[in-house]
Amino acid sequence: MNYSKSGSVAVFTFDNPPVNALTPSMHKEFYLAMKEFVADDDVRCGILTGAGERAFCAGDDIKTPYKAAKDSREELADHLWPHRNEADVPETFAWARDLAAVERYKPIIGAVDGWCLGQGMIYLLHQTDIRIASTRAKFGFPEIAYGMAGAGGNTRLGRLLPPPVAMWMLLTAEPMAAEEALKHNLINEIVEPAKLLWRAQEIAEHIAKHPPEAVRIEMELFYRSLDLSKADALTLTKHMYRMQRLALATEGGESVGSQMLAYSSKNPGTGREDNFSSHKNGRMK
Repeated sequence: MNYSKSGSVAVFTFDNPPVNALTPSMHKEFYLAMKEFVADDDVRCGILTGAGERAFCAGDDIKTPYKAAKDSREELADHLWPHRNEADVPETFAWARDLAAVERYKPIIGAVDGWCLGQGMIYLLHQTDIRIASTRAKFGFPEIAYGMAGAGGNTRLGRLLPPPVAMWMLLTAEPMAAEEALKHNLINEIVEPAKLLWRAQEIAEHIAKHPPEAVRIEMELFYRSLDLSKADALTLTKHMYRMQRLALATEGGESVGSQMLAYSSKNPGTGREDNFSSHKNGRMK
């Protein structure tokens, strides 16, 4: 896993030729890079992609030997303390579980070229918020054909696809082409392979222009509300909206509307200028 930064955009790259299969070390590297990404105030948006043309990520490397528990007691201990007695080179899937638990309210754009399978698909579903695919991208969960049930992708897939479509993908192990993925809103756009990273970078830079507090609040409200009742979601929204306005109102004595107008004028191209033109005396119409 490679992690690089350029300005306000960071790029995570699965890099393990020929198909970017994941090893225990790569899971750990991804986790550590994600922690750095979340904590870095200078980075406002990310891109997750794969090196080469064959695959975004073909899933876990099934040829990699993983540590096996000697008995049920050791298996329980490994579950409760997953990194106990860990050597410099990890031998378990534990870091993937840690990564799934990271609280992230900073957007990541998925840029998929070629195969996106298994654990690669799980990372795409859990760790990206907007997804761009090339014309040759294919998505799937082949685990069931090898005698394994999904390790987390099924919990997310059912929220994104209609149940019959999700079950078809999970139970047949057949891949889904980019065109079908777009039809079912699993991805946002399809582009030619040569334009994939350019388009992802364009989207990331556009999002990075927006105030980070607003992006953070928008994302947190969206994802938290998925697990709340309508009433609780509205209560949370009102609370966070009020906190944001109170914070803005205390900065320099300027009204919230004036600060929004000032931000818009300093950041042309964000698409917000027309939205703020109706503000008068610091208040919305």
